[in-house]
Amino acid sequence: MAIQEITAADFEEVVLKSEKPVLVDFNATWCGPCRMLKPTLEALADERPDVTVVGIDVDENMDLAEEYGVFSIPCVVLIKDGAEADRSVGLVPKEALINMLG
Repeated sequence: MAIQEITAADFEEVVLKSEKPVLVDFNATWCGPCRMLKPTLEALADERPDVTVVGIDVDENMDLAEEYGVFSIPCVVLIKDGAEADRSVGLVPKEALINMLG
């Protein structure tokens, strides 16, 4: 399962109403560390069908990034049952993301 690119318009339906945990990758196309993290997130999406992985471009969805207090990217936010459960900022190894999931 690939990373699903979404916008603020999709956020409530895809993320907040999801039955399974969602890793939300706040990123930007110009961000080197974001591009480096993407293959890790894609692998995680393939390996963990119990988790949804979505990407949100902060330049195109500034209000949503602001709402979630995203000041540095990449920022991966774990949403469970419609609420933030954990977050990771910066380029992190796959194990750190797996640990976030519990």
